[in-house]
Amino acid sequence: MKTKEVHIRISERRFNKIKNHATLKEKTVTQIIEDYIDRLPNTQIDDSLNIPCTE
Repeated sequence: MKTKEVHIRISERRFNKIKNHATLKEKTVTQIIEDYIDRLPNTQIDDSLNIPCTE
């Protein structure tokens, strides 16, 4: 699987919140974020318009 990196800026409070949650679940922060992303609905994107399709 080819992977991509995402760099975000978040407050220290939010970082600590997700890090603590990951520790409690015995997962990495990456795994927690991937779990949340996987919960998002699947959408198709029309590449020519760069607009999500709902069909």
